[in-house]
Amino acid sequence: MENNVDRNNMLKEFYIPTYIFVPESPVEHVSQIPTCPVIVFINTKSGGQLGRNLIVTYRKLLNHAQVFDLLDEAPDKVLHKLYSNLERLKHGGDALASEIHRRLRLIVAGGDGTAGWLLGVISDLKLVHPPPVATVPLGTGNNLPYSFGWGKRNPGTDQDSVISFLQLVREAREMNIDSWHIVMRMQSPKGSPCDPIAPPDLPHSLHAFRRVPKTDPQDMEYSYTYRGGFWNYFSMGMDAQVSYAFHSERKLHPEKFQNQLSNQKTYLKLACTQGWFCASLFHPMSRNIACLSKVKIMKKSGKWETLEIPQSIRSIVCLNLPSFSGGLNPWGTPSRRKQRKRDLVMPPLVDDGLLEIVGFKDAWHGLVLLSPKGHGTRLAQAHRVRFEFLRGAADHAYMRMDGEPWKQPLPTDDGKVVVEISHAGQVKMLATRDCIAKGIHESCPAISTVHPESSSSDDTDDDFEEERRNFGAALSFRYTGDVNKQ
Repeated sequence: MENNVDRNNMLKEFYIPTYIFVPESPVEHVSQIPTCPVIVFINTKSGGQLGRNLIVTYRKLLNHAQVFDLLDEAPDKVLHKLYSNLERLKHGGDALASEIHRRLRLIVAGGDGTAGWLLGVISDLKLVHPPPVATVPLGTGNNLPYSFGWGKRNPGTDQDSVISFLQLVREAREMNIDSWHIVMRMQSPKGSPCDPIAPPDLPHSLHAFRRVPKTDPQDMEYSYTYRGGFWNYFSMGMDAQVSYAFHSERKLHPEKFQNQLSNQKTYLKLACTQGWFCASLFHPMSRNIACLSKVKIMKKSGKWETLEIPQSIRSIVCLNLPSFSGGLNPWGTPSRRKQRKRDLVMPPLVDDGLLEIVGFKDAWHGLVLLSPKGHGTRLAQAHRVRFEFLRGAADHAYMRMDGEPWKQPLPTDDGKVVVEISHAGQVKMLATRDCIAKGIHESCPAISTVHPESSSSDDTDDDFEEERRNFGAALSFRYTGDVNKQ
C-alpha cells in the first residue's frame, strides 16, 4: 500500500490535467505543481505490438488526455491547440498553466522518422522556448535515441519499465542539436517521364511545397518542389536502396516485422540479395554517386566548391549525429595528422553547424564500421551541401532521411533535379548520462565552430529562399507571448 502511495505521488510530477488540453473542460485543482509535466506521442505502428502495448501503459499511469496516438492525431494539431490554450490560461492568471508551459517536456515513441516528424513540427512552431524531446527507441535502427543515451533496443512496455523511463526523463539534461533543412526541386519538360513523388511515398519529414509561379503557366518546364528536414542524416545510394526494399516489404507484409531482431536480420538479407557485397559485379558504375550527381559544398569561406567523389563510392551520407545504421559511427576519429591536412573540425559536434560527409564503396566497406577504428571514406565537413543530378545518368535514385527512404525519380532528358541541404537553427533534445553525442559545452571552449548564419556567401541561390522559411511539417503558428520576435 505504501509503495502504491509513493508511486502515485511520483507520477503526479508528470501529470497534466485535462483542462490544459481541452478549453471547454472545467478547471481542475491539483494538489501539487508537476515538476516535469510531459506530453507523450506514440506511433502505435512502431515496434510490432510494442507501440500499441506502450500507449495502454502510459494512459494507465498518466492522464489519458496527455498521451497521443500519432495514427489518430498529428503532433502539429495537438501542439497548436495546446499552446493556444496555454496562452489563454496564462493571460487569465492561471499559475499552473504558466508552470506547465515553462517546464514542459515531450516524449516521442517510434522510429527515427517519427522523432524527426515531431522535431520538424516543433521547429515550425518557432517558439522562443521550445520544449525538449526524449525519444523512446521503437524503431529498427534507433540512431536518435542511442545518440542521446536512451538506448537502441526496443523497451519494455510494462508499468515498471515506463516509470523507469519517466524518471530518466525527469533527470535528463537539455542539449541543443543542429537542424538541417532540405529543399528538392524537380524540373522537367512536358511529357517527361520524371513524375513527381506520390504523396503516399513521401517520408514524414518531406513535404510538397506549392510555389507561386514566377513564369508563364504555359512555359515548357514544370517545377515540383519538396522541403523538409533531418536531425541525424541524409543518405543516397546503396544503404537507401536496402532501406527502401525493407520498408516496401514491411508495407506489404507488416505481420512479418514484429520484433527488432528479425527486422535487423531482414536488413542484412536484403543487402545480400541485392548484391551489395559484390557491388562491382551486380551494380553498374553508372549508378555510383560521381556518375549520378555533381556534389558541391560550402565551407568556412562561404563559397560553393565542387567536392570530388571517388568513382568507387556507391553510397554517400551527410551525418549530424555519431550514430548510423543502429549505432555505428561512419566518421570515426581521424588522426591529428589527417585533421591538420584536411582542415577538419574535431571532435565532430552536434551543434557546430557542420555535417560530416562520408562515402561507402560496398557492403563490406560498411562492415568495417564494426571494428574499433573502422570508418567510411571521409569526404568533407560542410555547412551546406548541394547535389545536382546529371542528365540521363539514371531514371531514379534512392534517398533516405533519418531512417525514412524514398525512390526519387530523375529526368532522362533535359530535366533537372537539385537537392540542397542547409543549416536551419537548432532544437532541444533530452540526454541521459549515457549520451554519446557531444556538444560545444561538453567540448573544449576554444574549438572554432562554423554557423551558417554568420557566414557570407556571394553565391547564395535566392531562388530557394522561400522554401527555406520552414520545414513544412506544420503551419508556422505564432503566439503573442511565445514567439521569436526576430
